[in-house]
Amino acid sequence: MQELGPTAHTDSFSRDGLPPAEHWPDILLDGFDYPEYVNAAVELTDAMVAKGFGDYTALIGNGRRRTYKELTDWTNRLAHVLVEDLGVKPGNRVLIRSANNPAMVACWLAATKAGAVVVNTMPMLRAAELGKIVDKAEITHALCDTRLMDEMVGCAKDSAFLQTVVAFDGTSNHDAELDRLALEKPVQFEAVKTGRDDVALLGFTSGTTGEPKATMHFHRDLLIIADGYAKKVLQVTPKDIFVGSPPLAFTFGLGGLAIFPLRFGAAATLLENAPPPNMIEIIEKYKATVCFTAPTAYRVMLAAMDEGADLSSLRAAVSAGETLPAPVYHEWMDKTGKTMLDGIGATELLHIFITNRFEDSQPACTGKPVSGYEARVVDENMKDVPAGALGRLAVRGPTGCRYLNDNRQADYVKDGWNITGDSFTMDAKGYLHFAARNDDMIVSSGYNIARPEVEAAFLAHEAVLECAVIGASDGNPPEN
Repeated sequence: MQELGPTAHTDSFSRDGLPPAEHWPDILLDGFDYPEYVNAAVELTDAMVAKGFGDYTALIGNGRRRTYKELTDWTNRLAHVLVEDLGVKPGNRVLIRSANNPAMVACWLAATKAGAVVVNTMPMLRAAELGKIVDKAEITHALCDTRLMDEMVGCAKDSAFLQTVVAFDGTSNHDAELDRLALEKPVQFEAVKTGRDDVALLGFTSGTTGEPKATMHFHRDLLIIADGYAKKVLQVTPKDIFVGSPPLAFTFGLGGLAIFPLRFGAAATLLENAPPPNMIEIIEKYKATVCFTAPTAYRVMLAAMDEGADLSSLRAAVSAGETLPAPVYHEWMDKTGKTMLDGIGATELLHIFITNRFEDSQPACTGKPVSGYEARVVDENMKDVPAGALGRLAVRGPTGCRYLNDNRQADYVKDGWNITGDSFTMDAKGYLHFAARNDDMIVSSGYNIARPEVEAAFLAHEAVLECAVIGASDGNPPEN
């Protein structure tokens, strides 16, 4: 564990809840240098306006485009409300409950500017599930889309921690309590001067136990994933337009649909409901260039191309969330002439840390580590297995696992390495090949058989693709 820098948090709950030093993974920060004080939300808004991106489109959603200047003004007004009307103090935990829309992004940015530690949550969560998150993180404030208030109010009634619940308008009307308060506020806000090592985000994951774990991410971590993966692998430019299906409540979605585009002056299209037909419509309408979704959706997109869908604007198709079968990779290449980027990430490490590249890609292969990361395939004793042998994936880099007040930290981090729970092989050239989750192997006649190998053979059958199209046509993925 490296010595932590200064903090702006007057509420020290998050820093106090960091794991003990001996249970931290090695953090490799070479090439990722940030000032001692940095506020990630300022870097994605005010700083972008200062760089000349004020008139560029930042967010597209619910029938409106918002420029970087509009997003900056909006988030500054909201931050004033959080501090002056709601009493949010630096370090307080603020929960946000919403589907993917510009208002959710604005609330996240505003709370981050106010120095809060944000917890983004899924709309599908019920009061009892929200209650577990509130109790774990001792959340004091919640911002909730007016359309999702029932479960949030139910959670607050039984909570010993949640003191304030305020509604915002997730549509484009700005017609809710938080919005009305914000309209009275100035567009300038002096953001809290957070330390680069201040916790900015708690990403919740249930893992295999069902008991939620909160992964802790610093302000610098939010910038690292953009300056590493998005810049060096995706090669994002201000001309890019992002689209995707992962919820912003997941770190995969927050990175791919908010942090990555905003860091580089690009635009993000946000869909509250993102089945493949809706994404296809958005890609065609706005000429989206970068797509984040799962192989199931890409199979439907491939079928839609046969029916005349024009997805030629996409220059980057990022596949994650489940294994990318070789037949889908090959068909995408055949129909578009472009590489599909398979990758793997984890909430614990915030985003993708192993990936293929545009210039270096192959089917049934996850690729090589993202810049700044290192990967090994090890046995139960943390010894490297031979090339081609199956073992456990171990990763370290500029981000890493830090659970909030959780003794499961010692299970995830071994000898300074993050043990992600995935089984991999590494070939003689250093390419990593996903096999399965460690607890998701099929054992037959004494052999370990990885599910992706079975799935790839299964998907190669033409009838399976037809079923996928039918199953996804109403927005529901086909059952496995």
